[in-house]
Amino acid sequence: MHPDPAPGPVADGAPDPVADPAPDPAPDGAPDPAAAGADGGPLDVVCVGNALVDVLASARDEDLVDLALVKGSMVLVDHERSAAIYERMGPTTEASGGSAANTAAGIAALGGRVAFLGRVADDDLGHSFTHDIRSVGVAFEPVPTPAVPGEVMSGHCLVLVTEDAERTMATHLGVASEFGAVDLHDGHLAATQVVYLEGYLWEQPTAKAAMREAIEAAHAHDASVALTVSDPFCVQHHRHEFLELLDGDLELLFANEDEIRMLFGVPSFDAAVEAVAETGVLAVLTRGAAGSVVVTASGPIAVPAAPVGRVVDTTGAGDLFAAGFLYGVTNGLDPEDAARLGGLCAAEVIAHVGARPQADLRALAVETGLLA
Repeated sequence: MHPDPAPGPVADGAPDPVADPAPDPAPDGAPDPAAAGADGGPLDVVCVGNALVDVLASARDEDLVDLALVKGSMVLVDHERSAAIYERMGPTTEASGGSAANTAAGIAALGGRVAFLGRVADDDLGHSFTHDIRSVGVAFEPVPTPAVPGEVMSGHCLVLVTEDAERTMATHLGVASEFGAVDLHDGHLAATQVVYLEGYLWEQPTAKAAMREAIEAAHAHDASVALTVSDPFCVQHHRHEFLELLDGDLELLFANEDEIRMLFGVPSFDAAVEAVAETGVLAVLTRGAAGSVVVTASGPIAVPAAPVGRVVDTTGAGDLFAAGFLYGVTNGLDPEDAARLGGLCAAEVIAHVGARPQADLRALAVETGLLA
């Protein structure tokens, strides 16, 4: 890395991501939905998020203290701070990342038809990101921003992994932060069952406006909209807006235990489950080793975590859980089995370093009887 220039129930009347996978024909002059996917067919999911390259290194707790980083958190940093942290890191491994992009890669690994929307620069990191995500079968057709060394560059995330497998991230968004309406792809949005939005993008005004456009486009074509709130700091910054989205803009919500309690301002997980149930939105709540809870119109369903031998790196666990769940509900699984598939994908990714699958997810799912 060179940061330095050197079908479960959904709300009544909401689009069903499983029952009607075939989109309406595109209007005259619009991109042909039949050509939307990387395989030439209509899409299961369009993922919208920050295009980042992860730079991973092992670290000690005292290293985090010296770098003034809060263990287990993600902080946005400017170019100068990113370069300073990078200089202090040990040997690194680069891997294309970004939360929604990781989810897209997971869906593709399961055999799904998926596209990613994000912004990269015309630089080495941008080229690597584009190559990597296309190579796993995700449709990605960016218009790269001209790069200026040291000033205009693709986004990257410095990931420090401690011995307990906890990851602490310092993210320089670069041009990913400039995501806007020009980066939306009408052909993809018109040809998908679900549009999946990354909460991290809500930090940027132009990206927020673009995501609101994506919500409108999705609903205009009878697609469902899913949001992952991404991180507690996103909930802190945008709690009221996220709650407003639950009133008609979203059909699916992804959050972990801490995030959902913070979102509804309640002291316990059980209270948060009750609160989200009242919205009518299909909610998928992850709890780490305790598994997950899917909140449906028929009530909450607790799903145990998939077994994992040794946790090596928790980076991407939530992203891959979302991949399994989204693939499941767009390909005929009920919410409980979709959550089991999500747990299986999460278990695979936390057993190694890096936020994207290394094993054959489809084969694992077939072996466990979740997929045929």
